[in-house]
Amino acid sequence: MTTQKKKLSLKDKYQYLTRDMAWEPSYQKKEDIFPYERFEGIKITDWDKWEDPFRLTMDAYWKYQAEKEKKLYAIFDAFAQNNGHLNISDARYVNALKLFLTGISPGEYCAFQGYAKVGRHFSGAGARVACQMQSIDELRHVQTQLHAMSHYNKHFNGLHDFAHMYDRLWFLSVPKSFFDDARSAGPFEFLTAISFSFEYVLTNLLFVPFMSGAAYNGDMATVTFGFSAQSDEARHMTLGLEVIKFMLEQHEDNVPIVQRWIDKWFWRGYRLLSLVGMMMDYMLPNKVMSWAEAWEVYYEQNGGALFKDLERYGIRPPKYQDQAIIGKQHITHQMWATFYQYCHATNFHTWIPSQEEQQWLAEKYPDSFDKYYRPRFDHWQEQHAKGQRFYNYTLPQLCQVCQVPALFTEPDDPTTLSHRQIEHEGERYHFCSDGCCEIFQHEPEKYIQAWLPVHQIYQGNCEGGDVQTVVEKYYHLKNGVDNLEYVGSPEYLRWLAWKKLGTPAVPAGAGNTRDAA
Repeated sequence: MTTQKKKLSLKDKYQYLTRDMAWEPSYQKKEDIFPYERFEGIKITDWDKWEDPFRLTMDAYWKYQAEKEKKLYAIFDAFAQNNGHLNISDARYVNALKLFLTGISPGEYCAFQGYAKVGRHFSGAGARVACQMQSIDELRHVQTQLHAMSHYNKHFNGLHDFAHMYDRLWFLSVPKSFFDDARSAGPFEFLTAISFSFEYVLTNLLFVPFMSGAAYNGDMATVTFGFSAQSDEARHMTLGLEVIKFMLEQHEDNVPIVQRWIDKWFWRGYRLLSLVGMMMDYMLPNKVMSWAEAWEVYYEQNGGALFKDLERYGIRPPKYQDQAIIGKQHITHQMWATFYQYCHATNFHTWIPSQEEQQWLAEKYPDSFDKYYRPRFDHWQEQHAKGQRFYNYTLPQLCQVCQVPALFTEPDDPTTLSHRQIEHEGERYHFCSDGCCEIFQHEPEKYIQAWLPVHQIYQGNCEGGDVQTVVEKYYHLKNGVDNLEYVGSPEYLRWLAWKKLGTPAVPAGAGNTRDAA
């Protein structure tokens, strides 16, 4: 009598995929095969304690992702065939997509490379498979994002050559330095940086604003990508929490190392997300919520509960979170004011918020906007009306660590620029905050190597010494087409023609001309 083989459970399948495919080396030492597993000081006593809560096997993964791909690309095709770009709220919205494509999508590719690399350096089979799966996820995200936004590239400027821009544009050195910092760290710090600090603690402050912003502004291609990626993000967040708990449970000596990494990557992620906050408050014609509201929901409430849970391991909240909580009232206004002045060196347009938008900002930021920021916008609007749209052609001081221009103010005084400096081996280095300064002091050998765009321009390494030459030759941007003031730009005029809204009077010097500061 023949008996039917018992069907394997999901747990058994995952066991075969991970632990049962591993082996103990016989003629090489483990420390020689996995040399990076120990140099950070993290102590792992039992890799079998690693648990991947989703336990996805390869056959299930490909089937699951293929179903999502079919639905996703069907919507992409329908969006293109029906000229979906004409249904967005306003052409200004596309500038948010330019920020996403050039700033976030290459970062996803860096994450793909990073997970593929660090997965090789763990002796635990479960961790290797988890990193492999996330690496594939990150590559898929890059591809779907490019396909979602390729339609806009046919009709709008500044979306071309995004990979080239990522390596060269001054403000894109902020996300690039973040991911380069993580990828050049050890494997456990990489997972703390990306899986925990970014994917678990801060990811909702990235994806929710962009995807809900797309939905509010009629961009069904981007919001559909967001829905398709969200199940992946749920896995990534769970992996991030598992990584931290696994390290903390393995040995008590891991606690201070992990705490320092949490402090560091919280602050690095917070500085990076200032770009997202600017997008939320200023670049969306139809706004979802303010950056301050998002920070309160997705960090103060959710993050507060998380760190409450981690107290039992000896982990406290990030060191500079109090400064971040104060900064939620200011950073987006300061960022937009900076990009307004320097949009001649970006791949997107900027503008003065309308009176209705400024009223919304005043309601969302009752203690800061009217007092500190509305007068500045009023002044620039008066100049614009006279045909003297303000562009700043001086090059700003950059932070040595986060590479954001030193534009932020002191936590206790929003009228004073925050600036820190220290000397190291006879050289002076500058920072935007206590957080960045402390990160440098712990690893100066790493950050003295930072490639700072302003320094490179002054040294003549960017095909020119003046901003316009650098923008055109080194950035590959068309002055007045890909950048400068939105009102009067080719995109502005094209949108009016599409919508048959006529051509209102445009102040002289408002669009594609260069006015002296």
